[in-house]
Amino acid sequence: MNRIHQKLQENKKLLSIYFTAGYPSLNDTTTIIQDLEKNGVDMIEIGLPFSDPLADGPTIQASSTQALKNGMTTEVLFNQLKDIRKTVSIPLIIMGYFNPMLQYGVEAFCKKCQEIGIDGLIIPDLPVDVYNEQYKATFEKYGLINVFLITPQTSVERINFIDSISNGFIYMVSSASVTGSQSGFGDEQTAYFKRIADMNLKNPQIIGFGISDSETFTQATQYAKGAIIGSAFIKYLTNNSVSDIDKFIKSILN
Repeated sequence: MNRIHQKLQENKKLLSIYFTAGYPSLNDTTTIIQDLEKNGVDMIEIGLPFSDPLADGPTIQASSTQALKNGMTTEVLFNQLKDIRKTVSIPLIIMGYFNPMLQYGVEAFCKKCQEIGIDGLIIPDLPVDVYNEQYKATFEKYGLINVFLITPQTSVERINFIDSISNGFIYMVSSASVTGSQSGFGDEQTAYFKRIADMNLKNPQIIGFGISDSETFTQATQYAKGAIIGSAFIKYLTNNSVSDIDKFIKSILN
């Protein structure tokens, strides 16, 4: 069974953390992953930096730019992760844009992910229809779950289609803006969370964008299986040492 499926079956609200591979320093990737698991994180999204990150806010964009300057590439990331399953057992998802995967070769990319123990992919700019028609069979061949994003603007018809071809969880974007933390969720966002929860989709939802602290994590997980923190964690890494990750996670979960 895919590790994502195992994790989704646990009777708890899940905390997923996003960080950019190769940031703050090129060789921090595996240390960050190991420390996040050690401190109780349920799932990790490893950001593959790209020069034109459309959905990312300024914090993640800046971390991507720095990671690329540090020398991060697809090949470097795969090399860093080649032994990760010797020390880490929680689900690992690569989040990135489709261009680097196309350049690497989609099948070769998926095969490499399977070899090193990646459980899923999140590719914000890969259209659902294109995935379904051209790439779904390849992803499934290598045991990879592809996670799709929905926003407050996604139509009911589209959400149902995404749910029908998904096999894991749906990444529920909290608002129609780029990534970045905010202070609390307003009535409009809460109504959206509730509306999606009431659809009783077959795939659980995990909410991302705007989760930055214990309060927003609790608000989001009231209506969803879990929540994803990205920008707030990257800001923390920027301002603190990689060795202080435990303090950040404790501030969310306690």
